[in-house]
Amino acid sequence: MEIPLIDTILWPIKWVVELILVAWHYVWTFVGLDPAAGLTWVLSIVGLVLVVRAALIPIFVRQIKSQRKMLEVAPQLKKIQDKYRGKKDQFSREAMSRETMELYRKTGTNPLASCLPLLLQMPIFFSLFSVLNNAQKGQAGVGPLDANLGKQFGDATLFGVAPLHDTFIGSFNAGGPWQVMLIAGLMVVLMTASQFYTQLQIMAKNQSPEAKASPMYRQQRILLYILPLVFVFSGVAFPLGVMFYWLTSNFWTMGQQFLVIRNMPTPGSEAAKAREARLAKKGKLEPTKGAPAIETIPEAPKTTQRQQPVNKNRAKKQGDKK
Repeated sequence: MEIPLIDTILWPIKWVVELILVAWHYVWTFVGLDPAAGLTWVLSIVGLVLVVRAALIPIFVRQIKSQRKMLEVAPQLKKIQDKYRGKKDQFSREAMSRETMELYRKTGTNPLASCLPLLLQMPIFFSLFSVLNNAQKGQAGVGPLDANLGKQFGDATLFGVAPLHDTFIGSFNAGGPWQVMLIAGLMVVLMTASQFYTQLQIMAKNQSPEAKASPMYRQQRILLYILPLVFVFSGVAFPLGVMFYWLTSNFWTMGQQFLVIRNMPTPGSEAAKAREARLAKKGKLEPTKGAPAIETIPEAPKTTQRQQPVNKNRAKKQGDKK
């Protein structure tokens, strides 16, 4: 039987997903949970999220650094936009695109870096979807998820009525169970709300005035309302197990973003001013690097320039008297 190309590409990722999933399943079974219960498998999926997102922390740090660089080049980017404003001919558009890419190259910035963590997780989403789809059919996985575990995963249900492999669309077309539609609908709402709130935190609190004046900020505001719709249209077609992964990942992102904005805000943003106010209230606001040098400037004239004219005049008067 011919193996589809997508399965060949996802094979190593599916193997790792199964390894992490089965490892967490053994952990929860060891502490006394029913190995065939839906809750056990949901907690295993949550464990999978923790491992994957922890592994993506270095990439998230690079994302933050890239965003800071984008803020630094925002004024230069605006100059390029203003230079070609109103010019719609092909030559001007090509020139603007060329200058913009050259600016990105010189400054080492990448406007797509903010999407990198999500893009890297997409193969994992699809791999988990494939693992669940195979488990639904009672099939073994490509790695540690053997036939017995695959059947357990495929038959696992929440509250005894909501299979983890079922989808909102599937239950709707089949006329039930309504519990699947209720759980899936609630999770779609939570995923959409968490995604919107995470992006709103960035837009409202962690943007400098220069960034808010740039064309990129307007594009981000449009994405603020478009991206959550992805969850509305795609969430209803994903199995409950995949939706648990996605929702847990969203909560991780929301908490991670909150900590970054609170402790490492963008300079000049509302979050940075709020942090300075908190530190000042606690008496922990550190002085700027230039503060000590400014304080020592008045001391030098007292011992040199201010005393020299007086000493010369006195010396002259003493010489005249002699």
